[in-house]
Amino acid sequence: MALTPTETRDLLARLGHAPKRFLGQNFLVDGNIVRKSLELAQVAAGDAVVEVGPGLGTLTGALLEAGAEVWAVERDRTLHEHLLGDLSARFPSTLHLLEGDAVEEPLAGLPPDRADAFKVVANLPYAISSPWMDAVLSGPLPRRMVLMLQREAADRYAAVPGTRNFGAISIFLQAAYDPAPGHKVGPACFYPRPDVDSALINLVRKAEPFVFTPAQKAVVRRCFQQRRKQVGAVLREQLGGRQGPLLELLAAEGFPSTVRAEAIPCAVWTRLAPRLPGPA
Repeated sequence: MALTPTETRDLLARLGHAPKRFLGQNFLVDGNIVRKSLELAQVAAGDAVVEVGPGLGTLTGALLEAGAEVWAVERDRTLHEHLLGDLSARFPSTLHLLEGDAVEEPLAGLPPDRADAFKVVANLPYAISSPWMDAVLSGPLPRRMVLMLQREAADRYAAVPGTRNFGAISIFLQAAYDPAPGHKVGPACFYPRPDVDSALINLVRKAEPFVFTPAQKAVVRRCFQQRRKQVGAVLREQLGGRQGPLLELLAAEGFPSTVRAEAIPCAVWTRLAPRLPGPA
């Protein structure tokens, strides 16, 4: 059950810990949101679940009590020690707690033999949302992800072509996952209260997910870094004259070389990707 704001303040005081803004430490204090996270993720006994930034352990405890086996990574040493003394003592065989950076350990040490069918349920720190997601999308892919994000990040992940939020991370994510209905979350659900709205985003892996290679990602990113320029010009700069087959394929899809990156749908980017050489 989630701690109330008062209980959260009292626990942090006992730990001698002040929330760190640079780590995105806004602790969930709404039990309804915890329950909603588990419901959206369809957490069941025996599930393998990865959690990022467990903090004070509110979501972690709910996952463990639901019978999931949890791999969690926490960067803050004080909170890591608190979780060791609290949840690890109560769930010694089903909580695997790693102290470290989630971008370097995006799956929290999940063993390879559990990587064929696992879920991610996490209150994701905003500062690492894009690099963490990029790391996860390199595989192995979770079959479902339910993520608490700042609304701005959630909008980028679910953005559609032709909008300002549509970018490279939208393409890499939507090539592998279908966004399912999520849930809006207000600032009052956290302590301390953030200055922005948040959202639970519910991502379900496609039957045939597409994973971009690092070289393919580099080309797509450059197209969006110069999003006001025509794709033909950006590809010519990147590929040193090797862009011809790509422009022919784009034309066959109904897009001239004068199109801008944000107007090209995700499905077209995935068909282009196998023909994307690395930058010149």
